[in-house]
Amino acid sequence: MCRLLAYLGSPIFLEDILYKPEHSLIVQSYQPREMTSGIVNADGFGVGWYHTQKNIEPFTYKNTLPIWNDINLPSLSRYIESKCVLAYIRSATPGQAVDFANCQPFNHQQLLFIHNGGIDNFRQTLHRKIRSTLTQDFYEIINGSTDSEHIFALLLSHIQINKHRPPENALRSTLLTLLEMAKRYQVRASLNVIFSDGHRLIASRFATSLPVPSLYWIRNDPTLPKSVIIASEPLFKGNWIACPENSIITVGTDCEMKIEQI
Repeated sequence: MCRLLAYLGSPIFLEDILYKPEHSLIVQSYQPREMTSGIVNADGFGVGWYHTQKNIEPFTYKNTLPIWNDINLPSLSRYIESKCVLAYIRSATPGQAVDFANCQPFNHQQLLFIHNGGIDNFRQTLHRKIRSTLTQDFYEIINGSTDSEHIFALLLSHIQINKHRPPENALRSTLLTLLEMAKRYQVRASLNVIFSDGHRLIASRFATSLPVPSLYWIRNDPTLPKSVIIASEPLFKGNWIACPENSIITVGTDCEMKIEQI
């Protein structure tokens, strides 16, 4: 089912968000608390972050190893600092390749994207249907085989079509499109998504049927003031709040939050 997190706020070292929390992504990779399928997240990981001063495309670091086995990430995390971080640990769907093309975050220009969940029997059900609805630009950028990357391509297509509207509208359209497809093909889809342009976070907690994968948020924790974290599971003790089921969560540059039902 995978686990994910996103951070937006004052500059922070990756170490402080990836390693120091008592229930960090490192711990969640082998001892998650709220996964509804799978036991461990050992099929790779990825971290994406934005430069603190330059308005350039984000950086990503990925590996197909379990996150606990990567020997470079601890050192990198002590030196890399960012105001916006997205991170992800993977529990691969049976039959999906464990390779770099399938590692998240996915990125396109300024956007980073992570997804927790899945589409049942994706290759046999919605794979071809999603591809048939993509704009040509984003049909061609898919490199891997996961439902997650296809969902990202569909989101990019909706952003392109609705370029004069807020990006959270494109996420809503994407989720409703997938809901309609899932009903038509009688399959279940769980679609916890977070994407960012480096200045804001836009997330969803959504599924076409119960249960909906867990997703929480916390803002201005005393240990991390002037910040918002959205995560599959609470990283540490604090005032974590469960995101409402079937909702879109938007976090702005000054960490103001807006939550809307779908």
